[in-house]
Amino acid sequence: MPLFEVETTAHIMIACVEDEAAARRFAQTNYPSEEILRVSHRPRDAWVISKNLLGLTGKSDPCAIARDCLARASGDKLHAVRLYMQQTGADLEGARRVIESNMTIGW
Repeated sequence: MPLFEVETTAHIMIACVEDEAAARRFAQTNYPSEEILRVSHRPRDAWVISKNLLGLTGKSDPCAIARDCLARASGDKLHAVRLYMQQTGADLEGARRVIESNMTIGW
């Protein structure tokens, strides 16, 4: 079954459906208040995320930095957030998201 990428005003989702109409129905069912901006048929049966488009460029890995900050803070979230902000220059909200994301997957 083909993959379709559906971009709405707030989400990008990948749907394994028969055709573009089914991909649009999938988006409207799951996010009815969002406008569909784009529907693209993926050429293969794989989904690739561009780190460059997500802003993850350069040699630093935000997850590795977050795990290091969590280890140095002995798991104290607030301290790890402060360490992450100092090390990367991220704002409070961005640092909180990265630290909490890495806490949920284990560090």
